[in-house]
Amino acid sequence: MGDEPVAESAGERGEKVTAAEGRPSDGLDLARALTRATAKTPAAPARPRRRRPETPSSTGGGRVSGARPDDRDPQTIESTLERLVDDHGWDLSLRVHGVFGRWEQIVGADVAGHCTPETFADGDLVVRTTSTAWATQLKLLAPALVRRLNEELGHGTVARIDVRGPHGPSWKKGPRSVRDGRGPRDTYG
Repeated sequence: MGDEPVAESAGERGEKVTAAEGRPSDGLDLARALTRATAKTPAAPARPRRRRPETPSSTGGGRVSGARPDDRDPQTIESTLERLVDDHGWDLSLRVHGVFGRWEQIVGADVAGHCTPETFADGDLVVRTTSTAWATQLKLLAPALVRRLNEELGHGTVARIDVRGPHGPSWKKGPRSVRDGRGPRDTYG
């Protein structure tokens, strides 16, 4: 009769007592029993949830996403760089610098060994030579070189080639240099 007083005291307070454990029931036992019972029976197939269509207020902007590609989709690096070059107008500049990088292939190894392109602006290409003899030779080759460069860059891109001789040495160095001295009388270029 030792178990009856516990059951009576719990029953007197209005609580349910589980037979197996001898403690008051708080509703979890009933939930566990229902879960076990429903797990053994096959469940009805769940209906797939439908997504709400995106509205301008749900996307945070005024545009609605669609099935067709747009500028918000992931882009390749090539297309991104092409758009950047077009937006900033760098197309001609990149082509000219490409010619500077391939100078030896365009003019030949012998000529490229004695002259280098320096600048390009407004259709004028400035070329620096290693000697005055090569400057004279390149001035004679200028029309053919202009034609070849325009084939690479597009018609009318290079209008004129400015051939310059070598840089002369500077006589403005050292402790005994004269500030506005005339320097040597020889010509360089």
